[in-house]
Amino acid sequence: MLEALVSHKDKLSEQEQAVLDRIGADPFAGQQEIADSLGLARPTVATYIAQLTRKGYIAGRAYILTEANRIVCVGGATIDRKYRSVQMLQEGTSNPVTSRRSFGGVARNVAETLARLGAPSSLISAVGDDENGRSLVKHLQSSGVDTSRLLTVNAHATAEYAAILGPDGELAFGIADMEIMNTITVDDLQRVWPTLAGATWVFADCNLPAGVMSNLRERRAGARFKLAVDPVSALKVQRLKGDLNGIDVLFLNMQEAVALAGVDAAASPSTLAATLQARGAGAVVLTVGSDGLLIADGTHETALPSLKANVVDVTGAGDALIAGTLSRLLHGEKLADACRTGMLAAVLTIESEESVNTAMSPELIERHSHRLASLTKIRKKAS
Repeated sequence: MLEALVSHKDKLSEQEQAVLDRIGADPFAGQQEIADSLGLARPTVATYIAQLTRKGYIAGRAYILTEANRIVCVGGATIDRKYRSVQMLQEGTSNPVTSRRSFGGVARNVAETLARLGAPSSLISAVGDDENGRSLVKHLQSSGVDTSRLLTVNAHATAEYAAILGPDGELAFGIADMEIMNTITVDDLQRVWPTLAGATWVFADCNLPAGVMSNLRERRAGARFKLAVDPVSALKVQRLKGDLNGIDVLFLNMQEAVALAGVDAAASPSTLAATLQARGAGAVVLTVGSDGLLIADGTHETALPSLKANVVDVTGAGDALIAGTLSRLLHGEKLADACRTGMLAAVLTIESEESVNTAMSPELIERHSHRLASLTKIRKKAS
């Protein structure tokens, strides 16, 4: 049921809740003091504290209670270089372009957009010890994103992505140097686990190594957060091969869905969504090109038509869709309703020159909310 996707509270035992309440009243109380006040043995209290830490309710001494309603984004952070052709692209020759430099990376874009939409967000990624890395971190901090868990890697440069755009702003080619992301390990995940375990939602992209993605999905079962995933590309989707258990919401496009499902490219969106859910994904948000979105939550399928947009640059549109959707899931909206805000955030990003629209805000969404009037939902029961 979709309601389960937006609920982040695990059921605690009566004694676990009592220990948590006691810590909340006095975070500096020692284990023996807590034990005496509750009539429990100290080793028993130590066990409950370890369980509460693992589940993400506390984060170390003095037993710091984790912040509610935070989204932690794990994955790519890059410097984006965009080249837009002034005429139709021609192979094998020089093409005149206009160029821009900005900050990108799927997880980074999602984290910044969330912060601009007023949703507390953190980013876990890797940057080089270079000027690009320092400027990227400084920009995130000025945008309101928590960067305290970012990793700095001396041996690699900060990741870079180059987009070759046609004169219509549509992506023709995308190339990326993401080698630094391969340095992230399961041990790194363990070191930042209190931050992940205490989140309401964790968003991960497949710029992460396959082993890290697998470990995150496995450990999600013992934590209270819900997990959203973006494969990033039809190539990197291979890092999700196998079952999809542990993924609460899977965001992807048709090309990625075909590659992940391993079915004929002519398969319908409904067939693709059903196949991915049969593999373990809780819900699927499938971008169907100009036809909009298909949202499958296991109980219903909802189709949302595309919104009209004055295309300037499509880079970052999918990331804005994810951020806008998660920002509303954080407030308890159902997935199909949350995706409406996500689609509007995507359109507002397409209409800007940046990978993240720096004007993005709850007020901007509200000012353009009239554009959602055309988004009539077509809903049917899932087969």
